[in-house]
Amino acid sequence: MAEAKATREAFGEALARVGEDARVVALDGDLLKSTYTFLFRERYPERFVECGIAESNMIGVASGLALSGKIPFAASFACFIAGRLETIRMSVGYQEAPVRLVGTHAGVGIGEDGASQMGLEDIAAMRALPNMTVIQPADAVETERAVEFLVEHDGPAYLRVTRQKVPMVNQVDYRYEHGKAVVLREGSDVALLGTGGTVQECLAAADELAGEGVEARVLNVHTLKPIDRGAVLEAARGCDVLVTAEDHFVTGGLGSAVAEVLAEEGVAARLRVLGVESYGQSGQPDELYDHYGISARRIAAAARRDVAG
Repeated sequence: MAEAKATREAFGEALARVGEDARVVALDGDLLKSTYTFLFRERYPERFVECGIAESNMIGVASGLALSGKIPFAASFACFIAGRLETIRMSVGYQEAPVRLVGTHAGVGIGEDGASQMGLEDIAAMRALPNMTVIQPADAVETERAVEFLVEHDGPAYLRVTRQKVPMVNQVDYRYEHGKAVVLREGSDVALLGTGGTVQECLAAADELAGEGVEARVLNVHTLKPIDRGAVLEAARGCDVLVTAEDHFVTGGLGSAVAEVLAEEGVAARLRVLGVESYGQSGQPDELYDHYGISARRIAAAARRDVAG
């Protein structure tokens, strides 16, 4: 098994590789070492645009490049991307510009950087735009495959990646299927649905529950928009309880997307939404995950209560 790696690092490596396509352009908001776009600049400096601390301008430039036939990847911290929603709405969404927005340092998992740097509302913001695809890979290999997919994707897209290292959950020959959640573990008592950095926590929670005789199905929901409606409905019909876990505010993210599917399809299911319910704070990623209720221990506890109830 490959060692743990931050998905932002995997993004930078994959971007440098797909840069062999002369249409690919990288844009950065004065964070190239943090977003790992410096790897692209080292190989293709003539197709790297440093926009400085001006994300609105970066997004506008990316839109112009996209509408001119280029494939722009515009990267910054997730909190700074979401903070420019008006520009994204008009310059990317309304224009149908195939810009690939990349939000790094997502959620409380960034750790010591603290509340001001934690993107916790970005998925909700991006899901609100009618034509925006939203992807949050669980590990390095999934990130690489997602970047490859985005090179050919037709339309606006948002890729959300971690600052912290995350263990691998996929094999090296993993194939990314857009809009298709991955069942990592079968079970019929409870379904644990994770995305990004919480997928590994769901797997660890399933291990803990298995020791108590509780069979947990684990789903990696890497595509948040469009959500895999079939996988959600299958989990609801095959399990007594659904638990979603995400490093994002509880409103507008994975839990909301799952609830929307259940409501629209008229499926009565017990759903527990785990996520961040207040602004973040500084700390170690693992202790913050536990504090905000999205660690393996807290996910297992929530599932245990609902299954017993």
